[in-house]
Amino acid sequence: MKFYTTFHKYYCGIDLHARILYVCILDERGNKVVHQKIKADKHELIKLISPYLEDIVIGVECMHCWYWVSDLCAEHDVDFVLGHALYMKAIHGGKAKNDKIDSYKIASLLRGGNFPLAYNYPANMRSTRDLLRRRTRLVQHGAQLKAHIVNTNSQYNYPPLELHMKNKCVRQEFQTRFDDQAVQHNVNFDIAILDAYAEELKKLEYYLESKAKKHQPNYYA
Repeated sequence: MKFYTTFHKYYCGIDLHARILYVCILDERGNKVVHQKIKADKHELIKLISPYLEDIVIGVECMHCWYWVSDLCAEHDVDFVLGHALYMKAIHGGKAKNDKIDSYKIASLLRGGNFPLAYNYPANMRSTRDLLRRRTRLVQHGAQLKAHIVNTNSQYNYPPLELHMKNKCVRQEFQTRFDDQAVQHNVNFDIAILDAYAEELKKLEYYLESKAKKHQPNYYA
C-alpha cells in the first residue's frame, strides 16, 4: 500500500456526500484553518479553498461521487489524492464517527503521511471503466439466471443439459419444457432476460472493444 507523503502548506480533507461536503483544512503545523459544511457545489468549494490555493492538497475517500472534485482540482491545478476506502477504514475507523470528525481525520492522514492511496483514474477513461463494471454485473446476473434454470431442471428431475445455456437453441428448448405452468412462467422469465442480455451485450462488447483500442492504440497495433 502506498501513502501520500508530499509536504504542503495546507492539507484539505473532504468527507464527500451526494449533496453536501464537510471540509477540513489544516496548516502545516496541524492547526485548523477551515472546518465547515457546504453544499456539494464546485463554486462553493473553490470559493472556500481559494485563500489556500498557493500550496494545498485535497484528499477524499474513494466513493461514488469523487469524479467532480478530481476534475475541479485538475481545472485549478490543485493536487488531488484519492483514498483507498478499505485501508482508510482500517486506519481511522473508530466509535466516534461523523462527517465533521471524518473530514478532520482525512486531513490529518494527509498531513501525517498516512493517507492510503487509491488510483485516480484518468477522466477520459472513467466512463469506459464504469461501463465495463456495469457489463460485469450484468454477466454475473445472467449467470445467476442460468443457474436458476439448471437448478429448476434438476429439481423436477428432467434430463440434464447437453449444451450450455448460452446457446439460444438450448434456451428455446426450455420455453416449453415444464408441465407445471407456474414453473414454466418462472423459467420463461429467466429466458426472456437472458435473450435480451445476449443481444444487448453483443452490441455493448463491440462498443467497448472500439473504445479500448482508442485508449490503448499501441496495444492493438
